[in-house]
Amino acid sequence: MNNDQVIKQSIQHKRKENKENGKDSSLSWWQLSLMGIGSIIGAGFFLGTSLSIKTAGPAILIDYLIGGLAAFIVFCALAEMTVRDPVTGSFRSYAKKAFGNSMGFASGWMYWLAGVLIMSSEVVALATFTRFWFPHIPLWIFTIIYSVIAFGINLLGVKNFGKIESLFAIIKLSTLLVFVIFGILLFTHIISPHAVALNEKNVFHNFIPTGLKGMWSALIFVFFSFGGIEMIGIAANELKNRDEVPKAGISMLIALVSVYILSIFFAISIVSWTKITVTKSPFVSALMTFNIPYIDSIFNIIIISAAFSTMVGALFSVTNIMISLAEDGDAPRMFAEKNKKGTPIKALFLTGAALAAFLIFSFILPGTIYEYITTAAGVMLILNWTIIISSQIKLRSQNGKDQKFKMPGYPITPYLGIVLILTAVSGGLLRGTQRMGVFISLGLIVVIFISYWVIYRSRHVVSPPKLREE
Repeated sequence: MNNDQVIKQSIQHKRKENKENGKDSSLSWWQLSLMGIGSIIGAGFFLGTSLSIKTAGPAILIDYLIGGLAAFIVFCALAEMTVRDPVTGSFRSYAKKAFGNSMGFASGWMYWLAGVLIMSSEVVALATFTRFWFPHIPLWIFTIIYSVIAFGINLLGVKNFGKIESLFAIIKLSTLLVFVIFGILLFTHIISPHAVALNEKNVFHNFIPTGLKGMWSALIFVFFSFGGIEMIGIAANELKNRDEVPKAGISMLIALVSVYILSIFFAISIVSWTKITVTKSPFVSALMTFNIPYIDSIFNIIIISAAFSTMVGALFSVTNIMISLAEDGDAPRMFAEKNKKGTPIKALFLTGAALAAFLIFSFILPGTIYEYITTAAGVMLILNWTIIISSQIKLRSQNGKDQKFKMPGYPITPYLGIVLILTAVSGGLLRGTQRMGVFISLGLIVVIFISYWVIYRSRHVVSPPKLREE
């Protein structure tokens, strides 16, 4: 019996044991889809879209189509490997199988480090948004409160976690859908406020006002909006039927791309893209033209729920990656241990300690330096996509073509995906803040590979002959 068969039988035995003990934490495909949406749609879209719109103008709609295509390719690569060979550790396990221990080590630690950094930025954002109502309360108090709640949710177990993340996803999707429906009603003149003249003709009149360079430099922000798609692969091990991974992911991506593009289109149709400011959500800027009372507070609540669910989802993902790293010996093995409820307490504690350290840095370091670091985290997350796609290419050639789910358009699509990802990352070199973030991310990746080399060397030091005989 080979290693793959042993792993599959182990997983099946564990699931059977969980059911017998009343601890079945399996998810349905729609719950997994909503969990993915909850992990992806964050404050970066509701608030950060303003910067990408200012950078590319209406052409940002094309960028979102490109981003959606790249995310679809990454998902298909992950889904193909997951359906064929369901293992714990998801993409880092596949990277290890495809390219050896060093790539599995690098992929896992890249994701873990990027995830913790992104969580720290989300917590700071949450605290900042909350101070909108409580300006006199120190920022650090809110960061502690949100961190404790997020860890509490993850301690509830996968099934309860999935329900909570699904609820957050529904809130965020519903918000964007309501905005889209509102835009449709305006366009069809079912409602016609006298104070507002729609800008839809001007959207296409000068569609690429900042040129191809603007589209290129904005592409990296768009890709950040799809960051977290790896969640589908990591949580797929909890599906009742893993053959439904493609259904969960494709449904998620169709919903995401549709609401992303439609909501942005209606936002820049209601208010000119030139009047959108980076300090305010484009949706708030659009709705404020209607003099809707308390619109700032309403969207503040929505942005807080978006940022919080992204943080909770990231915590779930990086904790599971830490378990996989520990099981493979790429991290101390104690972090693979779980309590009776199946909760990895020690892995959660490590992640919490790292999060606390980064939060301290966020208050100590100048704002620009911390912005460089969080940008680097996003770049590492996107660069990890190239490892996922490359693993799929290698493993497809090793395992043949007899499988239940196949990437559409293979072999063109995976190479197209890598080109799109590298194009987006290189576009980050055109802007100062993003340029520094790209350089820092490359530096951190080098440090991770050096760390692997040092650890590998320390494990394979040849012992003296006498010691070996003993």
